[in-house]
Amino acid sequence: MARDRGLDLMEVSPNASPPVCKITDYGKFKYEKKKKEQQARKKQTVIKVKEVQLRPQTEQHDLDYKFRNVRTFLEEGDKAKITIMFRGREITYVDQGYKIMKELAEIVKDVGMVEAPPKLEGKKLIMVLAPGQAGKKGAVAAPISGPKPPPIPKPKA
Repeated sequence: MARDRGLDLMEVSPNASPPVCKITDYGKFKYEKKKKEQQARKKQTVIKVKEVQLRPQTEQHDLDYKFRNVRTFLEEGDKAKITIMFRGREITYVDQGYKIMKELAEIVKDVGMVEAPPKLEGKKLIMVLAPGQAGKKGAVAAPISGPKPPPIPKPKA
């Protein structure tokens, strides 16, 4: 029947008993399948993660420049990963790193939100910002806090 119509016989379900077949134009079937895959790919959004690296001794003008870049990344819909690297004895300035991160989060809060709060990993302090507003439905801004102070010992009486 398929040859008489100039079409192809396509097996739909080989494991059924009896096997299910369909008479169709296989070239047209492949074309439509390719078009559907292209449409699915077209609707996907790829979110890139852009990284900005800082140091605890970075001057204010340089910080402003880098913060402006982070703001641009967020406005374009990309995530921003901010890394503050501590070298040698700079690790004693972790509180300064947290202060820089908090300042950045305040500056970009209208175009982005904190996805991952600042976290010390080895000698790097890392924070991830995501595009979007903290006020959006379902969006939760992570709180930013500095290092926890050691517990205060109770006086002996």
